[in-house]
Amino acid sequence: MGTDKIGRDVFSRVVYGARPILIVAPLATAIAIVVGTFLGLIMGFYRGYVDEILSRIIEAILSIPVILMAILVVFTFGQSRPVIIGTIAVLFVPAITRTIRSAAIAEAQLDYVTSAKMRGETGLFIVSREILPNVTGLIVVELTVRLGYAVFTYATLAFLGIVTTNVTDADWGIDVSQNYTAIVSDTWWPTIFPALAIASLVIGVNLISDSIDKALKS
Repeated sequence: MGTDKIGRDVFSRVVYGARPILIVAPLATAIAIVVGTFLGLIMGFYRGYVDEILSRIIEAILSIPVILMAILVVFTFGQSRPVIIGTIAVLFVPAITRTIRSAAIAEAQLDYVTSAKMRGETGLFIVSREILPNVTGLIVVELTVRLGYAVFTYATLAFLGIVTTNVTDADWGIDVSQNYTAIVSDTWWPTIFPALAIASLVIGVNLISDSIDKALKS
């Protein structure tokens, strides 16, 4: 894969540069799935004022572009890895919550939930033992879909140079940002290989998501 404009080995940086994105994206997605699933189930089952208030908050967050909000949060709270993970997780929670909420509302109208209510089961029992197992497939699909978005979001933040204070760190987004201007001088490899790594990861995650969705529907 050659070397970049200051003599660094591109192959080594592509391999080692996978570490940040493969740590941040899965952790942020997992946190978002847990929080979003919890809120979606509570909103979809209980409805009422809780649903109305949280729905308005979610709509407000969804109205703001993800990257813009991420930049504002990172510049406010710092560029540490926990901040990056928390920021991406919080940004994905509303979309996940809305999806799980819709599924929970549909499930709450079915006979098995009515039967559980007639048996005198508590709301917590119904949500955790009756509704949750029936939306697990949707949760898995959401997990894989949001993971792809998390990869893209982190790569974008890295490209903008706000995921670390050390610009020499091996990172796919940083490497693309530092070398893309050299493409016009026919030095394309330091940019293309990290970009291909990002694209391959996102495409691979999306293919897994499609396969899981087809398996669950068959």
